[in-house]
Amino acid sequence: MSGEPRRFAFVVGVRPEKREEYLELHRSVWPDVEAKLREGNIRNYSIYAFGDTLFGYYEYVGDDYEADMRRIDDDPVTQQWLTHTDPCQVRIAEERDPGALWQPLDEVWHLG
Repeated sequence: MSGEPRRFAFVVGVRPEKREEYLELHRSVWPDVEAKLREGNIRNYSIYAFGDTLFGYYEYVGDDYEADMRRIDDDPVTQQWLTHTDPCQVRIAEERDPGALWQPLDEVWHLG
């Protein structure tokens, strides 16, 4: 990809009774999950917690975002990972991405 990476940010809630489980999972993310994200041209992926709110940010450096996201979504190891993380989460924002727990945020400002 030429030029600047595309930036994405998302928000989701973490169920209070599952917060510690979620944080523990992310203290040692499965290497195959991380590898699939890198293979899908995802870089600088971070998740931040503020109380029971999670904020995710990543940069996409590829040329076909939709195809790369499909490959990540179709990965059996990633699907297994989500069986552990999804039950810890709850949608807290307007459903802009139908069915998704993590909902996209609009970029308001960026210092490049």
